[in-house]
Amino acid sequence: MAYNLLKGKRGIIFGALDNNSIAWKVAERAYEEGAIFTLSNTPTALRFGEMDELAEKCNAVVIPADATSIHDLTQVFEKSIEVLGGKIDFVLHSIGMSLNVRKKRVYNDLNYEFLNKTLDISAVSFHKMLQVAFKLDAINEWGSVVALSYVAAQRTLYGYNDMADAKALLESIARSFGYIYGRERKIRVNTISQSPTRTTAGSGVKGFDGLLDFTERMSPLGNATADECADYSITLFSDLTRKVTMQNLFHDGGFSNMGMSLKAMTMYNKSFNCDCEPEEDNLVTD
Repeated sequence: MAYNLLKGKRGIIFGALDNNSIAWKVAERAYEEGAIFTLSNTPTALRFGEMDELAEKCNAVVIPADATSIHDLTQVFEKSIEVLGGKIDFVLHSIGMSLNVRKKRVYNDLNYEFLNKTLDISAVSFHKMLQVAFKLDAINEWGSVVALSYVAAQRTLYGYNDMADAKALLESIARSFGYIYGRERKIRVNTISQSPTRTTAGSGVKGFDGLLDFTERMSPLGNATADECADYSITLFSDLTRKVTMQNLFHDGGFSNMGMSLKAMTMYNKSFNCDCEPEEDNLVTD
């Protein structure tokens, strides 16, 4: 059901790849709620993804860009303002990638060139985005910027690797820039710490199926889906949350405040009757 929460608002959505993407779901919901917006992703993602389908469905213009490039980001904001007919009201950062995760490098044997790319793509791109928009004065007063994060920014989760470092940096950037944007422009900056979600990117994390099952059992309300995350994002873009900023907002069915659930304890107890050995961590030692 639509409530016209974003009627008359203009936005930019970064990171939609296919219909499993949270950014894709956010775009669909934003369109249903009356927003107009542009879509952006890398040229490579546009070639291999399904962005044209989403653009046609939402009547949106696609602007290819490397989110680590100041030049490209400047073009995205300038062209979006031109295409949409005014300054921007909301921005979604849904960008993340780790070559260390893809190459199955363990945390104590990282490739540092890969690590730098992880941080640049997954977190520093958010800083660049906010800095470019600030210098261009591209976002309207009481606008809203949201980036997608994960609880591994605060807690250790096996297999998430250097993406945990990237998410921690992402959340710090939201706080630091949130203060500046709020003080100078009355603009909100927040992160959403979403449940593990079966997206194209998320599925590359080692042990992802087990993680999904564990968090589902641990969360009183169960894992939040991509569609539910989209609903939550819409509220943060809307005028209903005008005084919410600099926050990392957990959207995870309660997982972030749990210690042990009955369902998880039941499975843990059953494991005592299992002869299976835990998977080796492949730690690198001297």
